[in-house]
Amino acid sequence: MGRVLGDGGAFYQVVDIAVLPAHQGRGLGKMIMAAISDYIAREVPESAYISLIADGEAYRLYQQFGFALTAPASQGMGLTKAAG
Repeated sequence: MGRVLGDGGAFYQVVDIAVLPAHQGRGLGKMIMAAISDYIAREVPESAYISLIADGEAYRLYQQFGFALTAPASQGMGLTKAAG
């Protein structure tokens, strides 16, 4: 599975790319990213900024679809709320 979230104009984020461990290594991640890339090409304005966070070695998959590492120009950040 995978999805693209966006504001309809300037900013979009590719999120939740996931393949069950039992099915990994079969090209499913590439199929998901190909579908997402097709959607971006069709539906997202040329001027939009499209981002994602790559965990571990996943950046290698995303590079195949035109995504590039942004560091040191920018750094990905996150916030985890503490359980109350």
